[in-house]
This record gives sequence, C-alpha cells and structure tokens, in this order.
Amino acid sequence: MERPELTNLSPEVVAYIESLEAELRRYRKPTPAGESPLESELPALKPNEPPSTRCLITFSSSGIAKKTSRHLYIRQRRGGMGIFDLDIPENDSPIALVECEEGQHLLLFTNLARAFRFPSSQLAASDIRSRGQNITQRLGMLEGEKIVAALPDETRGGVALLSEWGFVRYLRHHVFGEYMKPGAVMFDARKYGSLTCACRTPGDSDLFIATRGGKAIRFSEKLVPPQGGPGIRIENPDRAVSITAVKDDSTVFLADASGRGTLRQMASFTANKSAGGGGKIAMHTDELIVATTASPDDDIFLISRLSKLIRFMAAEVPVKDAPVQGVNCMSLRADEVVAGVKA
Repeated sequence: MERPELTNLSPEVVAYIESLEAELRRYRKPTPAGESPLESELPALKPNEPPSTRCLITFSSSGIAKKTSRHLYIRQRRGGMGIFDLDIPENDSPIALVECEEGQHLLLFTNLARAFRFPSSQLAASDIRSRGQNITQRLGMLEGEKIVAALPDETRGGVALLSEWGFVRYLRHHVFGEYMKPGAVMFDARKYGSLTCACRTPGDSDLFIATRGGKAIRFSEKLVPPQGGPGIRIENPDRAVSITAVKDDSTVFLADASGRGTLRQMASFTANKSAGGGGKIAMHTDELIVATTASPDDDIFLISRLSKLIRFMAAEVPVKDAPVQGVNCMSLRADEVVAGVKA
C-alpha cells in the first residue's frame, strides 16, 4: 500500500504515525537468532494482572482528574509508544500520576505548597482515553494554582515535600489527617520556590533529591529541621524536580523528558552527612523528570505531554552503579515525558 499524503494533518498526528512506522520497522528487523531485538534482550513479559481494586489516577495542569482501574493498562515492552490515556484539550497536559486503592483518600499538593485531602471515591471510574472530571472548584484552588503531586493517604510514616529551589520539609502523617484544613500551607512558596514533588517515607529512610540537570543528593530524613531547610544547593538555571525515600538496598528509577531511563543502585550512591550540599551526577541528562524508588518487581508508568501512557516492567531497565544516559523506555515523536510513577 502506498503511503498517503500527510501534509494536512496536525504535527502531533504526523509524529504519532511516524512513531508507529518506526516501531514496525524495529520489530521487522530480525536478529541473527531470528528473534526481535527486544525478545533477545529483555526478560519474559509478566502476564497482565487480573481485575483488582487498584487504580491509576491522572491529573492535568488545568485540574482534570481521571481514575482508571490499573489492570486495564496492558504491559508493553520498554521502549514502546504507549497508548493515549487522558482526553484533554490541546492547551492542557498531564502533570501527575498516582496509584491507589479504590476509595482511598489522596493527598494533593499544589505549586503554591498547599495541601488538600481528596477522596478518590468522588471520581467516577473511567475507561482508558476518557475525559475525567475537573476538581479545581471542588477543592477551592486559587487562580494560577495547579496540582503538581499526589500521594495515597496512609496512617504511618510521613511525607517529604520539595521545592524547585531545593527546600525540603518533612511532616508526620497525622498532619494530613481528616481535620487538616483544606488548602493548608506547607511552606512559603514565595520564599522557597514552588512545590515540585512530594513522597511518602516510613520515617527511618534517607531522602534522595534529584534536579532537572541530573544531579542528586542523598541524606537521612532525620537531618531535616522541623520547619524545613535546604535539601540540595541549586544553581541557575537548574531546578529540583523529584524526591523519593531510599535505603542502601534500594534502586531508584530515573527518567528524563526524552523517554530514556535507568535504575540506579543506592548502595553505590553514598549518603551525605548533612543536607543542603550541591549533589553529584546521578544521570547524564538536561531534563530529568522522574526519580522514584522502584524494585525489579515493580511496574513503571510514564505519561507524556500528549497524554500517551506506557506501562512496562522495571526489570527491563538495566541496573547501574554509575551515571549513564539510560536506555529508551518510551518512544516519542514531537513529545516529551512529563510524569511517572512506580506501582
């Protein structure tokens, strides 16, 4: 069949068609053993999970939230193109992902460092590639405010918060209980920069903070003052983008906007004796997006600016003990990764 003329299509549609063609060429190219390149390099794909009460919730910059059962997302191979997930206008894009139990309360954090409790039961279950619901008015969000991080609510451990300028604050779980005032301010975003990320921590771990430029620092969460303090020293134009709780036997999945990722061993990433240092290179990239603790048994979910989502096994990503550029985890054309989560 002759390839039709594509000049009248939008750049996003053309990019998607070209990525499909590239993926077809990739699978048609045999290896000496007669296998596809992926089959010869990667572990066996796990069976897709049976129906469960676990959900994946996607949030957009404009405040749209969509809840979909996790088992509906079929595992793909690392490096695949993903599927379209959130049906939103062209001027909107996904900004955060969270995995939770059906009906579980969520902790939502905004760029203005305000926190909200939100029952996931208020979101109707949706299919993949559906519209979701706008929750900004329900939460009472301010003009210019947007959700940037979401966590499942738990009655143990605590939550670590990170600002773009490297400020970090740790709060025990009871702060976020049912009596928390909606929109409670966690820190002064005008003084310390916009909130960029949040993570759960059991209370006896180290914190791993990563910047857009690929630098990272690790230190004990016990070093964080009660009212917060410097977590990593930031030099313009770099920004702190991600935080996760780690221990010596942990591995951290790092991914950048281009769709490349790596699993970094914490045993080879020495913890600092104090917080607030300049950090060291964790991944060779200029646009780090995701840093989340993940084991080879976990699944990784990445979502792009054009709302394409991929699910693959962390075991398909090589574990490294030094900085690398990473391997291709998601094929992108005129697109970029904007968020990720392990589940």
